Amino acid sequence: MAEAPDELVASLEAEMRGLSEDWAVDHARRLLELAARVGPDVAHDHRVLTLAAWTHDWGAFAHHAVPGTEHAVRSAAVVEARLDGWGLDGAARAALLEAISHHDYRDVRPVRSPEALLLREADMLDMLGVVGMARDFAWGPRELAVCRERIRHRLDTIPGRLTLPIARELGRRRAGRMATALAWFDAELDSLD
Repeated sequence: MAEAPDELVASLEAEMRGLSEDWAVDHARRLLELAARVGPDVAHDHRVLTLAAWTHDWGAFAHHAVPGTEHAVRSAAVVEARLDGWGLDGAARAALLEAISHHDYRDVRPVRSPEALLLREADMLDMLGVVGMARDFAWGPRELAVCRERIRHRLDTIPGRLTLPIARELGRRRAGRMATALAWFDAELDSLD
């Protein structure tokens, strides 16, 4: 018998914390809030989107990661192996796996499901702005120049990938803050100001 959605999410959260991946708990919550904000008129399966938000980065967890395998692909494989008991029909399973495997901003494949669209747009927004910068520095490595280059790439790439009108507006604002913060960072890093 399938677990109730709240019980399933609680068990996913407990597992994430047990794996010392607490960052992903806060990230999942931010994504669900962002998805609700950018897609209020996008009809979607809320349960699928919720499960996608909670599991889309599992392939990046030390416990599940496979060197040389893109984290979104690995996440989809980890989740697919666990789907029994989640109470999803074939269409919901397909939408969940598409959302997970296509969520990365560097993935230019078009998405078909509204859940994949909402997750991707929310995830891209969470990589912009000051939060996006903080996330990058938290990941490391401890080389500031490497982090700066990844941040610059996101700033140059993500705003043009956003498609939903509200996401584009939020992205524009977050990109502006990110550009300002990055300019300050560059000034201090380059001149020890």
